[in-house]
Amino acid sequence: MPDYQAIEKKLVEALGGERRPVAITFTETPPQGVEKFAGAEPAACGFWRIAGGGRSFHASAADHLNCPIGAYTHNALPAERMPELEQALTLMSGLGYIRMEEVPGVFHMPNAAKTVVYTPLGETPVAPDAVLAAGRPGRVMLLAEAAARAGAMSGLPLLGRPTCMAIPAAIAGGAVTSSGCIGNRVYTGIGDDELYVVLRGSDLEKIAAELDTILSANRTLEQYHADRKQTLTVIA
Repeated sequence: MPDYQAIEKKLVEALGGERRPVAITFTETPPQGVEKFAGAEPAACGFWRIAGGGRSFHASAADHLNCPIGAYTHNALPAERMPELEQALTLMSGLGYIRMEEVPGVFHMPNAAKTVVYTPLGETPVAPDAVLAAGRPGRVMLLAEAAARAGAMSGLPLLGRPTCMAIPAAIAGGAVTSSGCIGNRVYTGIGDDELYVVLRGSDLEKIAAELDTILSANRTLEQYHADRKQTLTVIA
């Protein structure tokens, strides 16, 4: 298994901050030694906050049902709960937040979620399907550049609402960036100056391998551009 502790260290170096990258794994059964989530969160993205703070746990499909949007993107919403999704979408549409024709374009997991494991990346006991992290745009840029250099960046533009669709999008097509959404920002507490990057788990090693090159190149280019700015700026 890859050295996820070393990979986490590299990602944290690139992103800065204190929040740890979160490994997310969809499984049929809970992994041995990982505790069951006890309690309730208003949305699945609340689990990101907990795992980013250092806890490892697994959650059932039922634990994701408080947010019908997140339950939909995780393919955890049973047929009898679909009216809740319709109510939420009607509310958002009525507010002008979304148009109903946007809904078919929302990414979701192809298979029904049974168990979802959330851990800090360096402590994951299983190979993650996706790894998500947040940081300031200039820092997220570094991971996106490393993913592009590794051939692991999706062709998708910056994603928006709902934030949780970035997980199935990354699993399907490679690394994605997301501006987040207001619900996610309330439930996770990330700052207004932060964006998300979500990496496909199977791409982690090759992305991490390119980070040293990208970090070094950016340091050199920062000085290069600073020198050009000083030399070539003329204000008439």
